[in-house]
Amino acid sequence: MKLTELFNDVPEVEIQSLMADSRKKRPDSIFFCEKGMMFDGHRFVEQAIENGAKVIVHSEPLKNIHPDITYIKVKDVNAVFNKVADKFYGYPSHKLRMFGITGTNGKSSTACIIRDILNDFKPTGYIGTISISYGNVKLLPLLTTPDIDDLHGILADMVSAGIECCTLEASSIGIEQGRVGSVDFDVAIFTNLTHDHLDYHGTVENYFMAKKQLFDTLKEEGIALTNIDDPYGAKIVADCKAKVVTYGIESPADYQITKYQLLKDKTIFTLRCNEMEYELSTNLVGKFNLYNLLASIAALHQSGISITQMLDHMNHIKQIEGRVERIDEGQPFNIIVDFAHTPDGIQQLCRFATAITPKENRIIAITGSAGKRDTVKRPVFGELLDNYADMIILTEDDPRDEKVIDICNDIAKGIHHTPYLIIEDRYQAIQQAIEIASEKDTILILGKGDERFMYHEFGREPYEGDDTIAREVVHKYYFGEGEEYEKE
Repeated sequence: MKLTELFNDVPEVEIQSLMADSRKKRPDSIFFCEKGMMFDGHRFVEQAIENGAKVIVHSEPLKNIHPDITYIKVKDVNAVFNKVADKFYGYPSHKLRMFGITGTNGKSSTACIIRDILNDFKPTGYIGTISISYGNVKLLPLLTTPDIDDLHGILADMVSAGIECCTLEASSIGIEQGRVGSVDFDVAIFTNLTHDHLDYHGTVENYFMAKKQLFDTLKEEGIALTNIDDPYGAKIVADCKAKVVTYGIESPADYQITKYQLLKDKTIFTLRCNEMEYELSTNLVGKFNLYNLLASIAALHQSGISITQMLDHMNHIKQIEGRVERIDEGQPFNIIVDFAHTPDGIQQLCRFATAITPKENRIIAITGSAGKRDTVKRPVFGELLDNYADMIILTEDDPRDEKVIDICNDIAKGIHHTPYLIIEDRYQAIQQAIEIASEKDTILILGKGDERFMYHEFGREPYEGDDTIAREVVHKYYFGEGEEYEKE
């Protein structure tokens, strides 16, 4: 593509790619001097040129000017980057039905439920914390909400592969940093809002306002779905120009669950919609998953799929990786792996564990907290587990350059009654929990979910995964190392 197709009054330079990360080699590219959480792109212009940038888009004066480089000064680099990326990749989000899901908890689950059900009607992709997936393609995740260039490139690949719809997790930081500024959303979904990312946003109000941008900018013909049971559910759509649709359990809503029965391996519920009632059953468990499923039903129904068409899918929703994932290798106790890394997420999992664990049995919880992230919530984790768990094991969870023992001690400040251990190695922590568990106990392995990496001092390193470790240890401890166990 020629630069003249993207900007006015510029030389006719051939552009092969876009660049946001100056460390990546991108021949014949445009480098955008974005300002991120830690770095300012203006500082890395020379590196970008060494790695192939022929054009520099900037908002501040630059020290060095190269005669063979084109410099374009703009007021807002992020806004221009969004506009250019959208055009460069052929406006991919306009060719897809786009579902944007935001909220503290439930983004991944809701996005995956929508994708899995909708895939039986229209080929659908997913971008988020768990993976990037469409058709037969499954890639490791980037950020929850990828950077502008990556995001539009992925969407363009989906269009080329014949994908018609896409579910995208829109994180508060991703929205605040303008990564979805040129994405054409058809449906925006709000799940809930509780304590998270305050290290970045500073206050809950700022955190809320970041998420609200998704709804404030939604097109008039779009659909804004909001959890009306959440204290922020009505406020987040207050200035929305799109059609507002509500869902809930406790409050009257356009899509409301009026009765439900939570069981260990399924949930039975009654859905009221358009003055009709439907008796439904699903393999999903936990009240929090009812909200995720309800949001998905509403989004799909508003997109033209009837509730009766969805009925057969309710009992066969795929296990969402690392989200209330039950590890069943024949062991005589429950093991649940979950991504819960917020106070609300941990409390919801603990409540579910309490519901499925006999009173005479124990809940054994394994958790940590990310290094260099929202340190205020660490003792809150301790307080919550102190209220629900019978044994707590504190361990590593993306410690970065903090000492694991220091993070664990911060969590332990909230523990006053429940016995706890600090086992810095996560594998050994999971192993310890499995070795001490008795029949009908419940082990909660919290924080990492399906992640296959761990952030240490020098960056992202491979990690086996909580689910893999749990299965491996169960086989070693119960059935002998190397032996295969056949379920009855």
